[in-house]
Amino acid sequence: MTDTKHSIGAVARRTGLSTYLIRVWEKRYGATEPARSETGRRLYSDQEISRLTLLKQATDMGESIGQIAKLSDEALKSLVAAGQNPVFVSAGEPTGYDQNVISRLSDDCLDSVRNLDANALENILNHAAVAVSKPILLEKILCPLMYKIGDLWREGQLRVVHEHLASAVVRTFLGNLSSTYRPSNNSPAIVITTPIGQWHEFGALMVVISVLRAGWRAVYLGPNIPAEEIASAVVSNHARAAALSLIYPAEDPDVERELVKLRKYLGPDINIFIGGRAAESYADVIKEIGAIRVFNMSDFQKQFDIKSSV
Repeated sequence: MTDTKHSIGAVARRTGLSTYLIRVWEKRYGATEPARSETGRRLYSDQEISRLTLLKQATDMGESIGQIAKLSDEALKSLVAAGQNPVFVSAGEPTGYDQNVISRLSDDCLDSVRNLDANALENILNHAAVAVSKPILLEKILCPLMYKIGDLWREGQLRVVHEHLASAVVRTFLGNLSSTYRPSNNSPAIVITTPIGQWHEFGALMVVISVLRAGWRAVYLGPNIPAEEIASAVVSNHARAAALSLIYPAEDPDVERELVKLRKYLGPDINIFIGGRAAESYADVIKEIGAIRVFNMSDFQKQFDIKSSV
């Protein structure tokens, strides 16, 4: 019986991967070896679609494609099965993680910040990195933690020293996390930063992790960068996109002007992703400049995969 062959577009629809990522995983990591038509078009078997589906499930759980691309199909199935039933998840837990574990880790992180205990915060984050997948760590623990610390600081329940301590520990932690990914110099690049007046960089750092997981090269500039410098980094790195995080303050006219300037400098062909807690306050200018609004890390990953295939 002849195995049905499928186009890359059909494979993308069935697996949820972008056509770009399918090509990258094939070329860079040898994840699949599709047949070719007489005109050179890729043709995928049902078995290859199944394999790509397993690879996507594993990377969604936080595995690095570079580490798992050469695994056998059986090894991938075992890896995915183990990830869907991790040891800390209670019996019957359908979501892939235990909310009680997430809550306990989050509370422990906040307590260590209140106590100004940098070593404790570092140890808790390192434990969390083992206990849960990277997407859950970023979206369910780190992101809410930094928002909470910011809220408590503005309410006067925490002092500036608390925020600075948390900032230093989390920045180092995310930097170490990003160093585990090794994109090649030939990987497509994206410039990540915050515009003038935006000093909170955690959203931007989490975007760095997300794009590295997708196989891109992240060019991280740090916070509070002028539009002309962002544009210069995009041009000099031949980047295909820029990603900006807006956290605090909201409704800053200087930020609006910087966003308009950035679009002017980059032209219409470079994608600009904008997210973060304060992004809603800039919704009108985001729409005006044709930027792509993202609402959380999961949404960013979906938007990023869609745009990366264009």
